[in-house]
Amino acid sequence: MNVHGGFIARLNCADIATQLDQEGYAVLRGLLNDSQVRELAARRGVASADDRVSPASEQPGRGDLFYFLRPLPAPLEELRTTFYGCLAPIANRWRVALDIPHRYPDTLDAFLMQNRKAGQVCAQSNLTHLLADGYQVLHQHRDGEQVFPLQLVALLSEPEKDFTGGEFVMTEQRPRMQSRPMVLPLRRGDVAVIAVAERPFKGSKGYYRVNLKHAISRVRSGERVGLELMFHDAKRS
Repeated sequence: MNVHGGFIARLNCADIATQLDQEGYAVLRGLLNDSQVRELAARRGVASADDRVSPASEQPGRGDLFYFLRPLPAPLEELRTTFYGCLAPIANRWRVALDIPHRYPDTLDAFLMQNRKAGQVCAQSNLTHLLADGYQVLHQHRDGEQVFPLQLVALLSEPEKDFTGGEFVMTEQRPRMQSRPMVLPLRRGDVAVIAVAERPFKGSKGYYRVNLKHAISRVRSGERVGLELMFHDAKRS
């Protein structure tokens, strides 16, 4: 599964930055082709040397999570490395807006070395597998000293064909305001860049911090397979 040769090699980082600044997410249509989707989706339920299987009780909801061990499978590592180069400048600009002094390095390898020094060595990337009545509650991946503020999510099943329901949902909490719900209109093969936990929002008196969480609504019928790809690792539990 070579992702560099297609759309990903021509990422419009400026457009991604604009969408992230406005909404806290950016949807990239059809980034994964049919063979890539099938290859990734087929990894669910396979407890091999590459994967470890964990029940969703670790992350409340109803369904299965299939975590990838380090090193990630080559296709996902390639996807993650390519996107990091596009997203690190956005992450650093957000840091400036929020007056946070720490800056992210230019390469994923350098950032993961910072993770290891902080004791973060466990990959968090996973496949989500939800059947009828399955769902994931609102959550964030912000544990650890080294947290990259952006992550990728992808849908590996076709809505209204493979499953019904199961919308990807985000909420954004701004100071002194009610939470703003958002539904990402994902189709099979779409990839979205989302804020992990917080992002800057420009108000009338400058930038302030807003808090975001994401979830998957209840699947009404069929089988939904999705992907969460993280840039930072977690500490051992």
